[in-house]
Amino acid sequence: MPFVTIDGTNYHYAAGMPVDKEPRQTIVFVHGAGGSHRHWLPQLNFFKDDYLVMAVDLPGHGQSGGESADRVSTYREFIFSFAEKLIGHPFFLAGHSMGGAITLDFARCYPEKLAGMLLIGTGARLRVLPDLLDAFARGEIPGNLASLAYGRSAPPSLLEAAREEIKNVSSLVFLRDYTACDNFDLMAELPAIEVPALAVTGDEDRLTPVKYGRYLAEKLPRAHLEVIPEAGHMVMLEKPAELNRVIDQFLKERPLW
Repeated sequence: MPFVTIDGTNYHYAAGMPVDKEPRQTIVFVHGAGGSHRHWLPQLNFFKDDYLVMAVDLPGHGQSGGESADRVSTYREFIFSFAEKLIGHPFFLAGHSMGGAITLDFARCYPEKLAGMLLIGTGARLRVLPDLLDAFARGEIPGNLASLAYGRSAPPSLLEAAREEIKNVSSLVFLRDYTACDNFDLMAELPAIEVPALAVTGDEDRLTPVKYGRYLAEKLPRAHLEVIPEAGHMVMLEKPAELNRVIDQFLKERPLW
C-alpha cells in the first residue's frame, strides 16, 4: 500500500482505481476517532471500479507516522496537504464521525477544492461525555466502546474485530481524537457551506443519532439526508451495500470534474 511524504513524515493510504478506463472522479475517505483506513475497505472495494479512491490513515493512526491531534483544524490541514500532493482537481471528500467533522471544516475553509462531501455518522457539533475523556486521560479505554458503535443486529464477528482493533490504539490517541471532537462546533457556520453534501446516519446510531444528520441536511444549503435502517455508528461496516448504494446515487448526480 502506498505512502506519501509530507514535511519529512511518511503517511499511509490505501488506494484503488479502474484498470481499463479513466476514473470518473476522485474520492478521499477519512476515518473517525481512533480509526484507520480499514474502516473504509468495503467502500474502496466497491468504488475502485469507477473512481480513483483513497482512504488515508490520519497522523498517528494506522500505519501513518506523525502525531495524533486534539484539534480538528490540525487534521483539516493535513488533508489539505495530502490533497495538494496527490490530487490536482476538485474531489469528493468523505468523512466518518470525527472524519466528518474534518470534512465539514475542510469544506468551510477550502470549498473550491471539493466537488462534494459525504458526511457519514457525524454532526455539526460532537460533544463527548466528560467521563469518557477522563477515562482516556487516566490511560483507560472503556470496555463498552466497541459495542456503543454498533447497532443491535451487528454480527458478533464485527464486534470482536472492533474490540481487537481498539486494543492496538493507545488511550492517548483516543484522548486527543475525542478532545478534537469535543471542541468541534460548526453549527453557526453551516448555512455558509455551499458544497454539495450527502449526510448518512444509521437509525440505531447512539453516538451521532439521526437528529445530527437531520440538522446537517436542514442547515447546509445543498445537503440531502439518507437514513440506513438497522445500522449503528459504524454504518460503512455494518451495512456496506446500503451505504454504497446511496453514495453511488449521490456521486452520479454530480458533475464528473
